[in-house]
Amino acid sequence: MLGGIRVIGRKKKEAEVKTEVEDGVVDEPINLDEALELDENGDEVTAAPEVDPLQEAQAEVAGLNDKLLRMQAEMDNLRKRTQREVADAHKFGVEKFATSLLDVVDNLERALEAESGNEEAVREGVQLTLNSWHDMMKRFEVVRIDAVGKTFDPHFHEALTKMPSEEADGTVIAQHVAGYTLHGRLIRPAKVLVSSGPA
Repeated sequence: MLGGIRVIGRKKKEAEVKTEVEDGVVDEPINLDEALELDENGDEVTAAPEVDPLQEAQAEVAGLNDKLLRMQAEMDNLRKRTQREVADAHKFGVEKFATSLLDVVDNLERALEAESGNEEAVREGVQLTLNSWHDMMKRFEVVRIDAVGKTFDPHFHEALTKMPSEEADGTVIAQHVAGYTLHGRLIRPAKVLVSSGPA
């Protein structure tokens, strides 16, 4: 019921309404727009200023486009910065390792330049160089794989051949080339001879 007016039906914004009057009911057509502008007390309702939905949608789209462009620019900058950092890591990631190698190279060059006929002195120099090499490897967690006497492990060993021996089948009996891991990851397998058991 709208302000004492009861709407019976609608037809193109026109409605047949029944208006209650003291003497009875009067049927008359009324414009629905006029009827809807009245509040419950029959007072005229002032309509809020209309906002153009198209302009509102266009403003929202413009704002979203701006945000999208900013996000794309940020992502592009992040991608470029990450690529640059990865490239630098590849170039200079071995810098400390290379610096440590220089000490070993210096020791080897000194050994070659030494004019000593003393084989024992040369042997000592080579041993000192080897010791400095092993110290450098420990600093960078390069660990030697000692395989002799252990069961063959295809994850860390490369079998060169199998041969009969007093050791049990599958036991490493000799190591021709040492294997190494870097931070627990295999960088070179140990090349080994494996026992096929007693003959």
